[in-house]
Amino acid sequence: MNLTQKLFKSHLVSGELTAGAPIVISVDQTLTQDSTGTMAYLQLEALGAGRVKTKRSVAYIDHNMLQSGFENADDHAYIQSVALAHGVFVSKPGNGICHQVHLERFGIPGQSLVGSDSHTPTGGGIGMLAIGAGGLDVALAMADGTLNISMPRVVGVELVGRLKRNVTAKDIILEVLRRLSVKGGVGKVMEYFGEGVNSLSVPERATVTNMGAELGATTSVFPSDARTKEFLTAQGRADDYIPLCADENASYDERITVDLSALEPLCAKPHMPDNVAKASELAGTKIDQVCIGSCTDSSLLTMLKVAALLDGKRVHPDVSLTVNPGSRQVLTMMSRLGALDKILDSGARVLECACGPCIGMGQSPKTDAVSLRTFNRNFYARSGTKSASVYLVSPITAALSAVAGVFVSPTEDECKRLDSIELPERFDINDNLILDPADFGDVAIVRGPNIKPFPVGVPLDGKITAEVTVKTGDNITTDDIMPSNAKLLPYRSNIPYLAKFCLSTVDPDFAERTEKAGGGIIIGGENYGQGSSREHAALAPCKLGIRAVIVKSFARMHRDNLINSGIIPLVFEKVDDYDGITLGDKLEIQDPVALVENGRGTVRNVTSGKSFGVRAEFTERQKNILKAGGTVNLYKNAK
Repeated sequence: MNLTQKLFKSHLVSGELTAGAPIVISVDQTLTQDSTGTMAYLQLEALGAGRVKTKRSVAYIDHNMLQSGFENADDHAYIQSVALAHGVFVSKPGNGICHQVHLERFGIPGQSLVGSDSHTPTGGGIGMLAIGAGGLDVALAMADGTLNISMPRVVGVELVGRLKRNVTAKDIILEVLRRLSVKGGVGKVMEYFGEGVNSLSVPERATVTNMGAELGATTSVFPSDARTKEFLTAQGRADDYIPLCADENASYDERITVDLSALEPLCAKPHMPDNVAKASELAGTKIDQVCIGSCTDSSLLTMLKVAALLDGKRVHPDVSLTVNPGSRQVLTMMSRLGALDKILDSGARVLECACGPCIGMGQSPKTDAVSLRTFNRNFYARSGTKSASVYLVSPITAALSAVAGVFVSPTEDECKRLDSIELPERFDINDNLILDPADFGDVAIVRGPNIKPFPVGVPLDGKITAEVTVKTGDNITTDDIMPSNAKLLPYRSNIPYLAKFCLSTVDPDFAERTEKAGGGIIIGGENYGQGSSREHAALAPCKLGIRAVIVKSFARMHRDNLINSGIIPLVFEKVDDYDGITLGDKLEIQDPVALVENGRGTVRNVTSGKSFGVRAEFTERQKNILKAGGTVNLYKNAK
């Protein structure tokens, strides 16, 4: 067996480990963050759940950190109180980014982790079965300790050779994205193995598993080995270590090989993580901003490398350089080891230990700026500036470019000073910003005026007749569907307000048009709903009365979120039928219940008089969810 099969087998509650088959797995741990967590806990309450059934659940506050009004602070108070009331640990603001902190303090090899954040697979860097999901799926996991999912195919990624000093783990995952694309991992797990794995530290592995989300992969995983034990020992958690690896001669559904020694510095050009080019092709391009951090590249190892490259140098006068450490532990260690002084002396701005500019929470670049970022996504307008060109690069490329004022492709010679960097044998441990529910008695739940009920779908009954209120192209992201920026993030717990901005970057009139039409149907292209796990991209359309989404293909998490909200996700049987549909056409689904039951059906375009076929493969559970008008309806009806 490969490692992925072993992990799924050890957590299998029901079903068969056959690719594509519906299965139920047990959930050991969950995580939420404050951008998606407010809704997840509102849903946990709606389910009527008591204390969580997992071994460990943690609520992180790391996204909506700018408190320019009462909204974010109110959400934080709600999350802290409702989490403690249900037996969930709380990582308070300032403690760090969920994935970095979870890796440091809570992740355990061999355990399963489900998180309401698409980058939850970061935990695969220490051999966890770590899966991102919508908030409602995480609420259900907390309520009953299980997750419904389809068994993924397993892609074996063999790593051979060793990275050159001017190449980083970021370049590994950019190479995989270059080969496979942002939809190349849909329905798959990326399992890394081979002699090249031994040369990668846990922080480097976590960078790779983190950005596996950009492939659309269910998760990514590395073995748990001596490097894993080294990391956990440094965290004072040696007892959490267990060895895990694939069997000798394990088989995979697909297999690719990456020669680490042949890689060179890469970058992802605007506006997609798979738009990959050699950094040397951009060398000399003037830049305006550099941002180092995010859950992808904010570990102590990253910060030590950045400090070494900035030591004794000055950030170019035309460049704004920001650095956000991934956790308070990282920041503390940077200070103790002298790295913080070197970064500050260079002229960099050190930001809070939080997601920050990666999710559009501040540091939007100037008009027409070129921004280099060590983040995981460079979707159009995600930075907060529509005219900006955002490139994804390694921390080495970022640091050297910030000094030069132009795009730099690092050479081995420029990176010699990195050879002496070693991670400490022991990290400073201070968990006083983590609240243990065992230390609290009865907790009163705090609800501010910005917290509104979430919309519930309509049970299927009779035919659906609705207008096409938007038609999109390929690779529409959840950022496109439900924009995430400093102005809108404070309203993540207020769907009625948020819905007004649904798909506004694609079609500014969509929300108003759909409301006037009394609902509608969305038509889309390939890989619709890629990106974040945010279920707001399903809840907002639900609030507007969207009954179905018909596309060429879906991203996994968004499709699941649509089902949870009672919106029918359908795929064209013939992709050419997409071309025959126009904005404003009236479509009719004569018998939606039969369509859901049979997995196939016909949609009539009343406007053109033509019909076209659609298909959708639903599990029995998903059929029941859609017929009930959403997961909450089904769950409450069952009770």
